[in-house]
Amino acid sequence: MDLDLPLWFEIGSLVILTLILIADLLLILKRPHIPSARESTLWVLFYVTLALIFAGLMWIFAGGEYAGQFVAGWLTEYSLSIDNLFVFVLIMSQFAVPRRYQQEVLMVGIIIALVLRGVFIMLGAAIIEQFSWVFYLFGAFLVWTAIRQAFPGGDHEDDVKQEGFVVRVLRRFIDISDEYDGAKVRTVVGGKKMWTPMIIVFVTIGVTDLLFAIDSIPAIFGITQSAFIVFTANIFALMGLRQLYFLLGDLLDRLRYLHYGIAFILAFIGLKLVFHAMHVNELPFINGGEPIEWAPEISTWMSLGVIVVSMAVATIASLIASARDKRNDVDAAPAVEEPAGPDAH
Repeated sequence: MDLDLPLWFEIGSLVILTLILIADLLLILKRPHIPSARESTLWVLFYVTLALIFAGLMWIFAGGEYAGQFVAGWLTEYSLSIDNLFVFVLIMSQFAVPRRYQQEVLMVGIIIALVLRGVFIMLGAAIIEQFSWVFYLFGAFLVWTAIRQAFPGGDHEDDVKQEGFVVRVLRRFIDISDEYDGAKVRTVVGGKKMWTPMIIVFVTIGVTDLLFAIDSIPAIFGITQSAFIVFTANIFALMGLRQLYFLLGDLLDRLRYLHYGIAFILAFIGLKLVFHAMHVNELPFINGGEPIEWAPEISTWMSLGVIVVSMAVATIASLIASARDKRNDVDAAPAVEEPAGPDAH
C-alpha cells in the first residue's frame, strides 16, 4: 500500500523534523538545566500541535485514511514511549545521573532510538513486502508482549538487571571512573584518560531502546504498512519524550494501570495483524494457501478509537486510585494531639 504523497512533501517533512531535533539538541548542549513544569508543558504542546498539523497536511495530500493511520500510529508509539519512561527513571536513579544533565542523556537516548527504529522499519518494510506470512508472527509476538505487559512481574526492573550484564562486560574491557564529570563521557583522573559513568548510562539506554524497538515496530506495522508513516509517527512520538519525562515526574508512579491500557492496545493490534494475515494468507497449510474471507477487517478509525479509549481509561483509573489511596492515607494518619493548655493539670 503506497502513499500518493508528493516527493517534496516527504523529503521536506524529514528535513524539517531533523532540523528541529538538531536545534533541540544544540539548545540542551548550550544550556543544560532542569526544565520547569511550564517550559516542559509548552514544549510538549508544541510537539503535539506539530503532529496534529502534520496529520492535517497528510489529510490534504493523501486523504483521511492515511491521516488516520498516522494519528493511530503516533498515539500507539507515544503510549509505548511513555512506558519507556518508566525504565528511563529506573536507569537515571540506578546510576545517580545528576538531574541537571538528564536532559542531555534523554536526548542521546532519543537519537539512539531513532537510529535503531529506522533500521528496524527498513527491515520490517522489506520483510513485509516479500513475506505476507510475517503478519502471523508479528501478531503472535504482540499478543505475547501484551500478556507480559498485563502481568509484568517486575519487568521494568528485570530490563535494568539484564542491562547490568552489559555494564559488567563494559567495565571489564574499558576503564571507567567512579565520578561524573558534568555531561562528559571522557575525563582525566590522576593523569590517566578514562570513561565516565555517563558512557554506561548511554549504553544502558541504547540497550533499552533496542528492546523497545523490537516491541514497538511490529505494533505500528499493524496499523499501517507505509514506511513513511511508520517513521514519521516514531519521530513525533519520540520528539516530545524528553519534555514529557520532566513534566510527568512523580506522576509516573501514579499511573499504576497504564500497563493494562498498553497491554490491551498491543493485544488488539496483534489480533488485527492476525486477521490481516488471514486475509492475505499464502501459507499452503492454512486454508489451502487461499485467503480466509470470513476473517473480520478492522478499520483504521476503529483502531484509533480503541487506542484513545484504552489510554484514557487506564490513565483516569490510575489517577482515581491514586487519589483514593491518598485520602485513605490521610484518614489513617494518627491525629496530632493538641498541646495542653495552661490550666491543664
